[in-house]
Amino acid sequence: MTPAETPTGPPPWRLLLGYVRPHRWALLAGAVLSLVTGATGLLLPLVARDLIDDLAHDRAIAGALLLMTGLVIANAALGALGSYVLRRTAESVVLGARRALSSYLLRLRIAAVDRSEPGDLMARITSDTTLLREVTTDSLVGIGTGGLTLVATVVMMGLVDPVLLGVTLAVVFGAGTVLGVIVPRINRASRQAQDAVGVMGASLERVLGALRTVKASGAEHREEQTLHAAAEESWRQSVRAAKWTAAAGNTAGLSMQIAFITVLAVGGARVATGAVDIGTLVAFLLYVFYLMSPIQQVVGAITQYQTGAAALTRIQEALRLPAEPQAPAAPLPTSDAEPAAVAFTDVRFRYADDLPYVHHGVTFSVPPCGMTAFVGPSGAGKTTVFSLIERFYDPESGAITLDGRDLADWELSRLRSAIGYVEQDAPVLSGSLRDNLLLGNPETDEDTLTRVLKTTRLDGLVARLPDGLNTLVGHRGTKLSGGERQRVAIARALLRRPRLLLLDEATSQLDAVNEAALRDTVADVARSTTVLVVAHRLSTVTMADRIVVMDAGRVRAVGTHRELVAADPLYAELAATQFLASAD
Repeated sequence: MTPAETPTGPPPWRLLLGYVRPHRWALLAGAVLSLVTGATGLLLPLVARDLIDDLAHDRAIAGALLLMTGLVIANAALGALGSYVLRRTAESVVLGARRALSSYLLRLRIAAVDRSEPGDLMARITSDTTLLREVTTDSLVGIGTGGLTLVATVVMMGLVDPVLLGVTLAVVFGAGTVLGVIVPRINRASRQAQDAVGVMGASLERVLGALRTVKASGAEHREEQTLHAAAEESWRQSVRAAKWTAAAGNTAGLSMQIAFITVLAVGGARVATGAVDIGTLVAFLLYVFYLMSPIQQVVGAITQYQTGAAALTRIQEALRLPAEPQAPAAPLPTSDAEPAAVAFTDVRFRYADDLPYVHHGVTFSVPPCGMTAFVGPSGAGKTTVFSLIERFYDPESGAITLDGRDLADWELSRLRSAIGYVEQDAPVLSGSLRDNLLLGNPETDEDTLTRVLKTTRLDGLVARLPDGLNTLVGHRGTKLSGGERQRVAIARALLRRPRLLLLDEATSQLDAVNEAALRDTVADVARSTTVLVVAHRLSTVTMADRIVVMDAGRVRAVGTHRELVAADPLYAELAATQFLASAD
């Protein structure tokens, strides 16, 4: 399933309650403070009516004025405190959602990531979670406190004058009918606006991830147009959502203005006939004014909920993507671990149902210790062997075992703690050189680190860097050369003290001197560790204890260099061309 799909699931309000539940007591405290604030406001019209009566009958007004002053101060103080509590709680809800979503995204299956746009996933963890802030306070609390305040205000208005209340409710009911037509449009527009933000994020990530290629190809203008088109689409959808939101807010405001005018006219007539006194009319008009706030609060809550519902749906879609099971952290690797044995038995695999098979019944076995090289033309399925061992993907059929135990029976964290993996492009993360080296084993002592730096010939690089191991390597290691990134990746894998070392053309960007040195290092590691190498250079392959020749997703031969040159025509041809095939 891709993030763009919208499967059936719990309604947005249930999802929202799930995020709010851990903070329910703080939210309740904020809501109570808001209700108390509203209650102090509801008392003001009654005090104003008594004040007018005191003036009309020439009584002292000092007590009424003092009471009004106290209510105003209490209203302001409680309102500020309630607002702070609610805003703080809303930020905590956003934090919880971001932590949950980021943890889940880190556990996504590689197949799910392959089908997704990283930029869109980033938008869901940044933009979409931000909307939970408003939907928590303005929507969830707004509907609760605004609704209760609205009911309380209506009750007070009914006690003051039921006839004028009927006039007011008739106007409000008409406005509610109009809002019932507008609100669904806000939901659709908000969802499309959030989707457009995701598309824009995906477009930006696509360009920034290959900016050198874009510049070298002179494609800045074309990519600029693509980015601008995505930004304009986001703008159009956001403006559309704003249009309907503004319409809803103005409808509520207009209804209250009409209600005020109508109450003033009907109330004036009732005063003229003696049905009510002027103090009662003033009190009721104050309640009409006061009614504007909870009505606008409820309308705002409903419209904000539509925006938040769209964000919640997008967050939930990301949380439905296939993920690996969560497991406790595996123990750090130790130096006395036994080397691993690996075996494939009739493995069939393809990356997606609509793609051709990469493996057509692959079978081979690798004993503990020693070096095994995988060779073959591009597209033979060599790199896929490593992806399956790491369980980035699972085979469609057949069995893969480590130490005689099916990979599916291994706890993922324990499985991967036994493996050191150097990928083809040797990715380096933004941060310091030390952070990158210790990524897989942060408890490495300085002596071991120094020894591995020397082994991988990184000690000279560290000596040249301005801050040594603490030097920042830039986004994706841009401050390092290709060969330096490969050596960092190899050192990182060696520092894990793996039982099984996977090297996917790990020396392709090294010069002859560094390649020879690392080749000797790998040979030394292979004496105590199982090493699997995808290789395209004859110098690497001839060092291997055994060679697995792959072609078109099958294993066609296994043997030593000398045996295969004599027995397998494909291997003899590859050996004759020095294995200069490109990586698959």
